[in-house]
Amino acid sequence: MMTAALLASKFRLKSLGRLQIVLQHLGMSMHTGAEAGVVLEKKGCAGVITLNRPKALNALNLSMIQQIYPQLKAWEENSETYLIIIKGNGGKAFCAGGDIRAVTDAGKAGARLAQDFFREEYILNNAIGTCRKPYVALIDGITMGGGVGLSVHGDFRVATEKTLFAMPETAIGLFPDVGGGYFLPRLSGHIGYYLALTGFRLKGRDVQKAGVATHFVDSEKLPALEKDLIMLKSPSKEAVATVLDSYHTKSGSGEEKQFILSEHIDKINSLFSANSIEEIFDNLKQDGSSFALQQLEILQKMSPTSLKVTLRQLKEGASMTLQDVLRMEYRLSQACMRGHDFYEGVRAVLIDKDQNPKWKPAVVEEVTEDYLDSCFKSLGSEDLKL
Repeated sequence: MMTAALLASKFRLKSLGRLQIVLQHLGMSMHTGAEAGVVLEKKGCAGVITLNRPKALNALNLSMIQQIYPQLKAWEENSETYLIIIKGNGGKAFCAGGDIRAVTDAGKAGARLAQDFFREEYILNNAIGTCRKPYVALIDGITMGGGVGLSVHGDFRVATEKTLFAMPETAIGLFPDVGGGYFLPRLSGHIGYYLALTGFRLKGRDVQKAGVATHFVDSEKLPALEKDLIMLKSPSKEAVATVLDSYHTKSGSGEEKQFILSEHIDKINSLFSANSIEEIFDNLKQDGSSFALQQLEILQKMSPTSLKVTLRQLKEGASMTLQDVLRMEYRLSQACMRGHDFYEGVRAVLIDKDQNPKWKPAVVEEVTEDYLDSCFKSLGSEDLKL
């Protein structure tokens, strides 16, 4: 006959097993020891954040956000921490995005994660954007979606030849969030609008040439760069910039190559400056060049709703503060959770992988202004509080 203690022990093990299954379903882990989704360390003058889900390309989940935020705020207040560095583990990705599968499952089930994930992610994005300590993101490898939010609002973003940047959200019925409405329209000309609508991928030095990264450093030099940064004595932002500038100067690979979009920049600035998606489509058709027709073909595969939401998001965000943009984007995130296209996009791209989403509405002309207005409408007491 089992003792009460043994029974209790077995029950605890079963409960722990069930908890682990639930957490795995939500794309999380128990975060113990070497398996922690994020590693937080104090090294020399710096607080170092290492995203540590290499098998998942360091995709950001709620548990990671909930560990990073309080530590970031603590380091910001700590008189012996002068600098914050964030990087990804595994060599392939800085952070490939948010844990979209978990959010999809939660949204379908009406679970809190569909609200909590976006709310806490955007609060972290704002904390990075307002951090009083120099913040250096080493964006070595894939940097998309949520990974952009962890890097682009900080003082310094260091790209390497392995960096692959994109905001591909219109292909999955979402929009370029994590403050995309703030930083994208502030890029040169209409590059940000082009990147947001088409999901175009920038690689290596082009990430810096586009203005997304502040510096370019050869990937093999990153360990030495990190060492030099953490060995600084009570560094100012200017001192950090001086170290980054010196590594940037020493990293010559790809410098002689023209920016990948340079030959198309005039077309991008004129064709993507229109006030509506319908106008952009008309511009591309009328231009008729192979570049323009290629962009038209790409855009016609995207969610019509996402395209219209994204264009308005960027146009409104161009004159907003980061805080107001994040409040707007939280409203949009919840509109996507209520809608059809996000779930269909995730199904087509990430689950069934048939790459054949059935958007509703199927054409941009059927996405009404009334519907768009409803997406941007205040959520009242449920609005994001920063």
